[in-house]
Amino acid sequence: MRRSNRKTSKEASSDEPLQPLLTMADVCKLLCLSRPMIYTLIDQGLPVIKFGRAVRFSPASLRRWLSIREEIA
Repeated sequence: MRRSNRKTSKEASSDEPLQPLLTMADVCKLLCLSRPMIYTLIDQGLPVIKFGRAVRFSPASLRRWLSIREEIA
């Protein structure tokens, strides 16, 4: 069997330029929320990327999470 030349969604996204990850301070400022509130939202499903104790946020994942929350409200 031959593999299709069509790209999957994961492969297609790798063609997009990589965006810098956001820090906790960036997200607090963007959402106008306190650090403890951001941690509460993380417990409720806000997507994060952890590097040891460092917490970072993907701008694309944050946008998706916000759009889902907006639809529910």
